[in-house]
Amino acid sequence: MEKEFLQTINEHQGIIAKVCRMHCTTPADAEDLFQEIVLQLWKAWPAFNRQSKVSTWLYRISLNTAITRFRRSRTTPVFRPLGVDSDNYAEPPPQRIDVQYAPELQQAISRLNKFDKSLLLLYLDDKTYSEIAEILGLSISNVGVKINRIKKKLKEMLQP
Repeated sequence: MEKEFLQTINEHQGIIAKVCRMHCTTPADAEDLFQEIVLQLWKAWPAFNRQSKVSTWLYRISLNTAITRFRRSRTTPVFRPLGVDSDNYAEPPPQRIDVQYAPELQQAISRLNKFDKSLLLLYLDDKTYSEIAEILGLSISNVGVKINRIKKKLKEMLQP
């Protein structure tokens, strides 16, 4: 069982990495999330009945873990002491999208909520509406509606 699990993780670690890059702003956070996702996958491995594709199962657990982690982190304030050299300007958010797009589009995507980012990640990864619906637990028609709304939001953000 362990050997099969490790082989599956090695073959599909790109999926986990994409989710981590989409939902984290620093490499350290991405590494932590990657480990947390692998732990959740290991816990769920005995119950995986192979009725869906492995990639669908991996996306579902990975995205749910990332969203749950985000919700928990929102309730815990982050303490960062100011250094002597600190200035009063916030750093721009890093561009953490797996596929290279124009910086303006990357910045607009970074302003989407976590669920919309997750849905967009699957869409940009060429998943069918049916696969996206299965991964996120939505109806196929709801996936289409949400994708159109996300496109409209992005278009509005990018217009001067």
